[in-house]
Amino acid sequence: MKDQITHGLENSVTSTPSKISATQVNVHYGDAHAIKDVNVEIAPNTVTAFIGPSGCGKSTFLRCLNRMNDTIDICRVTGNILLDGEDIYDRKVDPVQLRAKVGMVFQKPNPFPKSIYDNIAYGPRIHGLFKTKADLDTIVENALRRAAIWDEVKDRLDAPGTGLSGGQQQRICIARAIATAPDVLLMDEPCSALDPIATAQVEELIDELRENYSVVIVTHSMQQAARVSQKTAFFHLGNLVEYDDTTKIFTNPRDPRTESYITGRIG
Repeated sequence: MKDQITHGLENSVTSTPSKISATQVNVHYGDAHAIKDVNVEIAPNTVTAFIGPSGCGKSTFLRCLNRMNDTIDICRVTGNILLDGEDIYDRKVDPVQLRAKVGMVFQKPNPFPKSIYDNIAYGPRIHGLFKTKADLDTIVENALRRAAIWDEVKDRLDAPGTGLSGGQQQRICIARAIATAPDVLLMDEPCSALDPIATAQVEELIDELRENYSVVIVTHSMQQAARVSQKTAFFHLGNLVEYDDTTKIFTNPRDPRTESYITGRIG
């Protein structure tokens, strides 16, 4: 199977330097081996989708990319993960600073119990990304514009973020994530709690965001992966089975397990 993975990587990697490069990544939760020898290269300005059955390891691997697994006492991560060529697990790397560079949007919209303005301003304040109130105002407005929600909230920035609709809350969370000017945006099933209209709005936003960011999305929806991503990685039982251009994964997968998942025979 390693030969299949290696072959897939050779076919999918272009001459463009990788934004994130993961090599021989393993994750253990105590005695449980959750991620097994995963190798993947994530290109800049690309949407990469992680798909696979529940419990296959896709969200666990996603959380490795900004060291969210550090918060779990029994979790142990080995291997190498480089961001722009630098080891994110190096002891000199501050996980808080790393998460400013690698933002994250979670499955359920989780705005802070603060105003819309303060939700977006939170990260820039923590990281000291502005000198004046005018600078902060600009950061907040730009983040809300990039998250395609400025026109909906510009006249009520003092209102609580929790008072918005689910789709609006998720776009607020996306704006909050990009307010620290990250290089990478991780999304863990960002549309699973949204209705179809809000889902379509977020999917359209994801496509726009890749102009400025590398986006990695975990999704249970193969249709969503096909719509929004250029690269797709299929995980099964902790293994990265296949990684290639999205069109190839969905029309001509090499591994029979990928085909079985896509056609609904496993999952």
